[in-house]
Amino acid sequence: MRLRFAATAVLSAILAGSIPASAQFMKGAYAGLDDSETVSAFKEHISTISASIMEGRKAGSEGEALTAEYVTGVLKSYGVDILSGKDGDPFGILQADGDTLTSRNVVGFIQGSDKTLRNKYIVIGARLDNLGTMHTKVDGRDVERIFYGANGNASGLAMMLELGRMLQTNRLLLRRSVLLIGFGASGQTYAGAWYFLNRAFSDAGDIDAMINLDIVGTGGKGFYAYTSSNADMNAIVEALANELQPIQPELTGQEPYPSDHRAFYNSGIPSILFSTGQYPEYGTDRDTQSIIDYETMERELEYVYNYSVALVNGPKPIFNPGEVVKKSSPGEGVVPYYDCDVRPSFLGSTDPKVFLQKWVYTYMKYPEEAVRNGIQGRVLVDFIINENGKVQDVKVLKGADPLLDEEAVRIISGSPDWKPGRLRGNKVKAEISLYVEFRLEKKGSGSFGFKKHEN
Repeated sequence: MRLRFAATAVLSAILAGSIPASAQFMKGAYAGLDDSETVSAFKEHISTISASIMEGRKAGSEGEALTAEYVTGVLKSYGVDILSGKDGDPFGILQADGDTLTSRNVVGFIQGSDKTLRNKYIVIGARLDNLGTMHTKVDGRDVERIFYGANGNASGLAMMLELGRMLQTNRLLLRRSVLLIGFGASGQTYAGAWYFLNRAFSDAGDIDAMINLDIVGTGGKGFYAYTSSNADMNAIVEALANELQPIQPELTGQEPYPSDHRAFYNSGIPSILFSTGQYPEYGTDRDTQSIIDYETMERELEYVYNYSVALVNGPKPIFNPGEVVKKSSPGEGVVPYYDCDVRPSFLGSTDPKVFLQKWVYTYMKYPEEAVRNGIQGRVLVDFIINENGKVQDVKVLKGADPLLDEEAVRIISGSPDWKPGRLRGNKVKAEISLYVEFRLEKKGSGSFGFKKHEN
């Protein structure tokens, strides 16, 4: 209880303004005088959230609860309405030993101004928790190592807070409503995000899209946007690329970091992750404020704000082009491909595009009857890569034409072995769905020919 009392007192003093949160990191009397208002705010948020008193913010810990309290206080001070309690919206996770771990989400709300769209939502989220602490022996002494998590993910929370301030200031420009969420127990298979979507928020069906901010503090080494190849979410990135922006993210097909956007994607909600990607200090006690690139973070914030406004005010993004494909839950012992700790790989790559390029499009035979009749389209195929790396249970989820459907199933069923995926160190069956595209090109005579895909 002493820790709780002391930490609460410190947080209360910070929120009251009597103690600067970044004071413990100042290296001189004039440190920070040249900082912009945004950089100063970032430093305050990150130094508080990653302070040693938070003890690494492990899911269910006092530190995670205090982080929720801090995020709540800052959002309130910015004028954002709070839908959760003082220290969040608690939920329980049943552990393997039978105990229940209690974590929490923080939920802020900004009302949209459009009479029609104000009951639709864009979620902007960042994870609250980190790895906590670990006790080790050094020269025979018991030493506590704290995993401060300044970049993972105090940086994402800090950006969410400042994004909330900007959106609240300009709320009359927003057509949809915005939910700002700090997700608890993200490391527990995105439990906070799952709880919010499936238990806490009754209007989850009215969420049009989600923006996730996770690890955004080392932008000098790269700034990435990952959408699971969603065309509509990518289109906003591409449109903003034609405008003057302080920074441009690189659209990537390789997920920089697994995080809460997965829970939304699995619920059929278009999602985008903004991240600066993996970094050497990740998962160590060297993940401190000293590695943060604040000036680049400020440019990232301006970009993410512009993206958010475009998403909030634009047309509803479609989850899959044409329609949302409803899938049954994976069978017993089957893990979704993107939930594997180590994903299945084909020819040494975990990127499914390599499988399409090196196998499917190389050996696919376009049905002659389909060529004669000008039939083309995309076939969505679902299949399992089992514990031995063999492809099984190939089926069509969304067909284009029986001729194309049959060929898509044939070529995938004949796949060479993969290297199987792993979860918690064990080989597992992994389920994946891929679009196989059949394209024709018109010849001079007016007939059609099979157009080869470029590698």
